[in-house]
Amino acid sequence: MIRNGHGAAGGAERPGPGSRRAVRVWCDGCYDMVHYGHSNQLRQARAMGDYLIVGVHTDEEISKHKGPPVFTQEERYKMVQAIKWVDEVVPAAPYVTTLETLDKYSCDFCVHGNDITLTVDGRDTYEEVKQAGRYRECKRTQGVSTTDLVGRMLLVTKAHHRGQEMTSECREYADSFGKCPGGRNPWTGVSQFLQTSQKIIQFASGKEPQPGDTVIYVAGAFDLFHIGHVDFLEKVHSLAERPYVIAGLHFDQEVNQYKGKNYPIMNLHERTLSVLACRYVSEVVIGAPYAVTAELLDHFKVELVCHGKTEIVPDKDGSDPYQEPKKRGIFCHVDSGNDLTTDLIVQRIIKNRLAYEARNQKKEAKELAFLEAARQQGTRPEGERDCDL
Repeated sequence: MIRNGHGAAGGAERPGPGSRRAVRVWCDGCYDMVHYGHSNQLRQARAMGDYLIVGVHTDEEISKHKGPPVFTQEERYKMVQAIKWVDEVVPAAPYVTTLETLDKYSCDFCVHGNDITLTVDGRDTYEEVKQAGRYRECKRTQGVSTTDLVGRMLLVTKAHHRGQEMTSECREYADSFGKCPGGRNPWTGVSQFLQTSQKIIQFASGKEPQPGDTVIYVAGAFDLFHIGHVDFLEKVHSLAERPYVIAGLHFDQEVNQYKGKNYPIMNLHERTLSVLACRYVSEVVIGAPYAVTAELLDHFKVELVCHGKTEIVPDKDGSDPYQEPKKRGIFCHVDSGNDLTTDLIVQRIIKNRLAYEARNQKKEAKELAFLEAARQQGTRPEGERDCDL
């Protein structure tokens, strides 16, 4: 059970009248397939100031400099806005961060992780603001990246998503993905995410429901936390004047039972952080029971239980997992108006598999070239690490 915060930016206080001037912080990026690594970057950036503005690039700009994004720009704008540490989103932000952009939005400095972002011709997109001393760095979250997640889906879709034996081509790809031979760069390569209690504390605010709050319970896998989940949670959040939304996350084995042998793509710890970062969620139950029991409803004093329009898979004994809240008359179907599911995202990857593989290879090649140039100049870029072979 993890408690989360209400409201924008986790309820952080801003300077009041007569106090110091508010520090305005700028972040920008593609924010494609938004994950807890993105959320952690924005959390760290928000902690450096009082007001966080996030610029999100267009599909056209991303395709030009990196390759095709998985999500549309409208989906990405809304995903970023749903992160609780974000105060404002700027659509169609320029790919190269300039002093002009910072001044336009009255930002004191910009923040980026300790990896590199390069233009199509291999230049550092933050070069200008770095030279002007208006650049700050935050620690990149190890163990996850959009490249990594796309790779996970490519691996599970090539053969065993369809219940077939893995081909030699697929096995070779699986064996080499995320490995370091040949000097693989420190950012594109995959490393294992290791959950800690400190990370959970950083993402959760610990606020309990107050008198007058309506406690609403939802449950699911929330795998590859995406805009379909956000639209559902936003709709649930709007059902009460003072909502306190509790999200129950099922164990990996439970998800595996009702989704199939290749799911979940993200493990329980990763899914927990992704949901905790959402501004519409107040608390997370880690490893919630599949059936919504009387004990769970009584313990959290749940007044409403919601489920989306996706199929409700019966419990192992064939019973309805929502029979208890239905019996109490507190069950509600919620239509978010968004039909996107984790399965459909995987299908997007399947459809554009070659393009995404090429994107990953192109990104890695640019980063390796940048690293080699830095080594020749006698410098070692921040964030670079040695790989254990």
